[in-house]
Amino acid sequence: IAMKRDPEMDKQAQAWIETVLGEKFPPGHSYEDSIRDGVVLCKLMNKLKPGAIPKINNSGSQFKMMENINMFQNACKEYGVSDVDVFQTVDLWEKKDLAMVTTTIFALGRQTYKHKEYHGPHLGKKPSDENKRDFSEEQLRAGESVIGLQAGTNKGASQAGQSFGNSRHIILNK
Repeated sequence: IAMKRDPEMDKQAQAWIETVLGEKFPPGHSYEDSIRDGVVLCKLMNKLKPGAIPKINNSGSQFKMMENINMFQNACKEYGVSDVDVFQTVDLWEKKDLAMVTTTIFALGRQTYKHKEYHGPHLGKKPSDENKRDFSEEQLRAGESVIGLQAGTNKGASQAGQSFGNSRHIILNK
């Protein structure tokens, strides 16, 4: 799992978080240690969507800190981040899969493109826009008469009658 982690992506995610929040991570703290208790992530979510997380636990037990992470995850999903792009709590809290945590932050950064009320910096490439097309019934029926390439013929050739190799022999012990 550690091999999947890209330090450059971690730096980009950290820089984006710091820019959106308008504050730097504490000096001497690593990226994962700075976001581990979920406080920074909750603040980030509240910057993207004010009021998304009404109460952030700034101190308390491990349970309270993990509750911050859960609130962030739920807020991400409500913001539009796909469920498959959201990390599990243990991925961050126990530092099991920090690459997935960074992937979630990038997914959140991409989602900001779809929120017109957000005017801050984005993270990652802009997702493609939907290009919905409406076909008439006549156009849809016209496609049914076309024979696809997979349904084509091979000039009448088939495998019928091929007999190469040895046939199967059944030997009975007598």
